[in-house]
Amino acid sequence: MSIDYKKLNLANKEQRQKHVHLQEARKNLKKSLANEDDIRAIMVCFSDIEGKFHVLDYDKNFLLQNDENLTFDGSSIRGFTDQNESDLRLAIDWRSFYFLPPELFGSGKVLVFGGVRNKEGEPYANDMRSVLEAYLHELQERREITVNVSAEIEGFLFEGKDAEKEYNDHRTFTPVTVGGYFSALPKSILRQFIDRCANMQRSLGFENEKDHPEVAPSQFEMNWKYTEALVAADQIQLYKLICRQVANDMDCTASFLPKPIAGVNGNGMHMNMSLEANGENTFAGKNDELSHTGEMFKNGILSHANDLCLIMNSSVNAYRRLDPHYEAPNRIFASQNDRGAMIRIPTASGNGARIEVRTVAPDANPYLLIYALTKAGFCETSVKFPEKSASLLPINIYEAINSFSKSGFISEILSADASNKYQYWKEAAADRCARALGNNVKAGEVMFHHEVTNQRLWQLF
Repeated sequence: MSIDYKKLNLANKEQRQKHVHLQEARKNLKKSLANEDDIRAIMVCFSDIEGKFHVLDYDKNFLLQNDENLTFDGSSIRGFTDQNESDLRLAIDWRSFYFLPPELFGSGKVLVFGGVRNKEGEPYANDMRSVLEAYLHELQERREITVNVSAEIEGFLFEGKDAEKEYNDHRTFTPVTVGGYFSALPKSILRQFIDRCANMQRSLGFENEKDHPEVAPSQFEMNWKYTEALVAADQIQLYKLICRQVANDMDCTASFLPKPIAGVNGNGMHMNMSLEANGENTFAGKNDELSHTGEMFKNGILSHANDLCLIMNSSVNAYRRLDPHYEAPNRIFASQNDRGAMIRIPTASGNGARIEVRTVAPDANPYLLIYALTKAGFCETSVKFPEKSASLLPINIYEAINSFSKSGFISEILSADASNKYQYWKEAAADRCARALGNNVKAGEVMFHHEVTNQRLWQLF
């Protein structure tokens, strides 16, 4: 009998959105897994401070017996502990459980996200998933507010495996197609890739809405229903994992570099956000306009635009995408129609009311991003932003690092260790790249990109 992965994962997602207690989820899932002979391994996932995805595979029986005593070497993870205090712990978030289709992930595996803990067992300050989770829990418990998010993530499909890692040899990417917006034959390689990825997303309970080729040649986008913020952040990481694995199986590379090809549109990750209280969308106003709550949340983000820029655009390459010649959302204002605005206000009412933060690149750490945007949204401000604005976001990563380092807002929302380590790795990558972006994509901004580079490459310097 075939397994209905979509049904199983949607049931888990529903329980998660109902805020089922962690220990209840742990008890039920451990009992279920113990009785499943076909499941042999559990993938435990977490992300480093820059947002790079990490996975440990545990034997099922070992993990079920030792799930409260899992350790790993944090000194080997960028932005985590130093060598002289390397041990960190993993706390399994049993609510974030996924049954995995074997055609993509291999047979006998399931997946769960983990929170990083320090040696005392407390949430680790540099694990942005744990930071976001704690903040969302506080909003829910103290103010009965749920943050809802949906992400529109663009990517490119290039010919050849490991095209990013081999960029230094070829200095170019080869798109699999030259088709344009909404344009792909039903069985073209790009359409096959999109269909396979979308089917995997459905199996994991993403609740897909639409998928299509984007404006640039060989560019794609797949969208799914809004959901609670921590679920959304996990789904962003899983989305990129799915795309990369499907592409690899097709002898291709799925790239989420913000601007891998000069002269064409780059990749964005538009973040649609709203707040919910007592089952109602608090951003919904009259006549398809934002409510006062929505307006204040929007203005809070705009007032911290420069502080947030390094979090929203976290790589050297990301600043190529902010070129105003390519519908760049680089101006610090909000608009219903102007796609050069940092925030767009979609025409929608009821549960569809939201703000769309358009300036985000797809290589941002989704946990840090959603945490920082939400924190900023709740900052009350008296500043009024005009419909049009001449104020621009930082034009390169050095300006963004400078704004980040001097920001009182950043020092309030992040620990000193977390902000210092995040800034350190951003500066380290920037210093290995050409300071002036120029007209062509340089090898350094690809090879030292945090989602592409490897530890050995860094150790050559």
